[in-house]
Amino acid sequence: MVLFWFRRDLRLSDNAGLFRALELGIPVQPVFIFDRSILDRLEDRTDARVQFIHGEVERLRQELQALGASLWCGYGIPEDIHRQWILDHPEIQGVFANRDYEPYARERDARIEALYREGGRWFKGAKDHVVFEKSEVVKPDGLPYTVFTPYSRRWRAALEANGIPNYPSEGLLDQGLIRSEPQNQVPSLESMGFAPSSISMPPKTWSHDTLVHYAQRRDIPSDEQGTTRLGLHLRFGTISVRALLRAGQEVSETFVNELIWRDFYQMVLYHFPESPKKAIKPAYDRIKWELNEEHFAAWCEGRTGYPMVDAGMRQLNTTGYMHNRVRMVVASFLTKHLLLDWRWGEAYFAQKLLDYDQASNVGGWQWASGSGTDAAPYFRIFNPQSQLEKFDRKLEYVQKWVPEYGTPSYPQPIVDHAWARQRCLERYKSGLGSTQD
Repeated sequence: MVLFWFRRDLRLSDNAGLFRALELGIPVQPVFIFDRSILDRLEDRTDARVQFIHGEVERLRQELQALGASLWCGYGIPEDIHRQWILDHPEIQGVFANRDYEPYARERDARIEALYREGGRWFKGAKDHVVFEKSEVVKPDGLPYTVFTPYSRRWRAALEANGIPNYPSEGLLDQGLIRSEPQNQVPSLESMGFAPSSISMPPKTWSHDTLVHYAQRRDIPSDEQGTTRLGLHLRFGTISVRALLRAGQEVSETFVNELIWRDFYQMVLYHFPESPKKAIKPAYDRIKWELNEEHFAAWCEGRTGYPMVDAGMRQLNTTGYMHNRVRMVVASFLTKHLLLDWRWGEAYFAQKLLDYDQASNVGGWQWASGSGTDAAPYFRIFNPQSQLEKFDRKLEYVQKWVPEYGTPSYPQPIVDHAWARQRCLERYKSGLGSTQD
């Protein structure tokens, strides 16, 4: 038999790796691991993402049980669990999994592959999380793109040439899965040291109307139907990016562009695995950041005196979500107005965002600070007030999340915009010197 290891692909349908495993014609045993290397680092023991994963894994277990199959579910260090599975089931020939491009995942998978190869077995990966991966869309000389627009043109040409593949894994389930009694249950949240969260999860369905009007409505943070809110489901693969691309192609080039950005940042993280800690443009690591923890706390808690910034941070802290336009505003404010290291903001988003994805988050924060894949010069600084007037003129978004705005209890701005902008320009110019890598 072979194992299929669910990771960021928690669905039975249109699952590339599961399809490849079933296609082999060898009995397939699905497995999942709650990875302590990840879970033990989470400070919030009511982290809503853990509850979400737990619920989706339980759903998978029930769907497999309805087919007469079982889900082997482990909790621990992946190498240890795979080693035990091999010892308990020497008939295992190998394992299939969909590829993950984050640095930790690549290191983990290299260790798991070595473990399987030691015993003459194999570890095979498949592309499922993105439309194009690794070096499938690169410059003519083979180097990775670091600017989005030429990447997007080449991405679209590659899509036109290759089309969108389909992996009808659901059609092979009846004949390919191992029929067996359930061997274990999904471990409870409590047994893993977690408790339920009060944060609600967005649905995994999308509205045709949202896609049709996406270009006109996506920048309005008060419009709750203006975006799909599917980031969480794309992050954990409870929906297929290919299915979403097909839907978007029919009605919205702007929406397709957002999926290209997603592929772009995954590609960048693959080629720049140190980017979570180091600026992609090395000169930007010479900028002297402030170490003002009071300013950082005010930003985190949504009490900067800038209403769009505060509304965004309070939305994030309450719901685990922040509108994408507002994400750009709060990131620019932290890095340019407060001159705080973009890595501080990236780490805070990593703690709070339901749809946290390392590639997109690091890419977005480096974009905001000017240190990453951005063709715009460093002196682009969002004005929070003009952003408010442009995208929340009636203050619907602000009034929802900052009800005290306009009253004496709302704080004064912690920095003056004009002064902060000038300080930023001088600090960046000093740090970068005469070169901009």
